[in-house]
Amino acid sequence: MAAGQQKTRTTRIQARNREAILTAALEVFSTFGFRGSTLDQIAEVAGLSKPNMLYYFGSKDAIHAELLAGLLDTWLDPLRALDPEGDPVAEIIAYVHRKLEISRLYPRESRLFANEILQGAPRIMAALAGELKELVDEKAAVLKLWADAGRIAPLPPHHLIFSIWALTQHYADFDVQVRAVLGEGHDPFAEADAFLDTLFRKLLAP
Repeated sequence: MAAGQQKTRTTRIQARNREAILTAALEVFSTFGFRGSTLDQIAEVAGLSKPNMLYYFGSKDAIHAELLAGLLDTWLDPLRALDPEGDPVAEIIAYVHRKLEISRLYPRESRLFANEILQGAPRIMAALAGELKELVDEKAAVLKLWADAGRIAPLPPHHLIFSIWALTQHYADFDVQVRAVLGEGHDPFAEADAFLDTLFRKLLAP
């Protein structure tokens, strides 16, 4: 086998192993939290030996940090998409739907993020106080302009964003509770989608 082919094959194996480790870590961290998770658990779920796993990531902290870095981008993308030039109510409602869809598609990631916040955000505080705060402040300023112009109800913009986070991420973070209360025959996310659409349209009406 040529050197180039061997390198490509090795790179693909490395990429596959890294992905297996991150997927396994997401499952373990979202189930047991950072403190309750071990490298042995992650290696077992990934189907790799612990020494092999440590070749890719030197510590539990390194794995956790990489997961959180990717998650923050996923979390911020829906808010980035809020268009200052769009129709205010339509833009906010679209943001609500996007956030709920993120919770539906990425429940483990949502729980991972929630666990980090509940622990005081020791690994992502810099991002929360930096990138996340800057984006939220920017979009809150847009919401205030819309409210001042009478295009939406005069609501505290930061708290409006917080309420969207709370009402959408709840369906991922407390999925077991939601499904236990609703019982069989319900689609929590479909029902929540319709309910939140109605709720925010009424709330935002000037």
